[in-house]
Amino acid sequence: MPPKRTKPSRKPRADAERNRLRILEVAKEAFTRSGANASLDDIARQADVGPGTLYRHFPTRDALLEAVYQTEVEKLAAAEGEFSRTMPPTEALRAWMFLFVDYVATKKIIAPALNALVGGPSKVVEASLARIHEAIRALVNRAIQSGDVREGVEPLDLLKALVGVAFMSSSPDWPQSARRLVDILIAGSRPAK
Repeated sequence: MPPKRTKPSRKPRADAERNRLRILEVAKEAFTRSGANASLDDIARQADVGPGTLYRHFPTRDALLEAVYQTEVEKLAAAEGEFSRTMPPTEALRAWMFLFVDYVATKKIIAPALNALVGGPSKVVEASLARIHEAIRALVNRAIQSGDVREGVEPLDLLKALVGVAFMSSSPDWPQSARRLVDILIAGSRPAK
């Protein structure tokens, strides 16, 4: 019996990719606003696509949750390089930490649903941690090398402080509080004069 032929994978059409990206952006907002049980039909409608298009890209709610989460991690990882190329070290670190606050808002809603899928921390969540740690380490090391941040500042301590604010606060203004904390953390990380 001859071997079964497989079709080479092809790049998605431009309009299909635009639809996918629009669905992801609308879904992130919906999940952040309404929780992981946000209406998929409402997401499709707000993304200006039919339910069939949404389900073609994301056959289940879980697939959409996971894709939103992965997209946010990719944005964080890509932002580190972009900010490092275009901003002074401390400003790059500050901008990335602000983006991390937005990520935590999404993670706060999505991570529990992802964890429930597999009965514990999902591989998606675990894999994202390494990318996030790598990005903050690069930014902090760059700021230390420039002399803007003192030696000994632990990148993960900065993340833990931001996550702590996000998960300890149930008030609706926690993102603003977390942003203020970014400035406090940056100021506290500067070398002593």
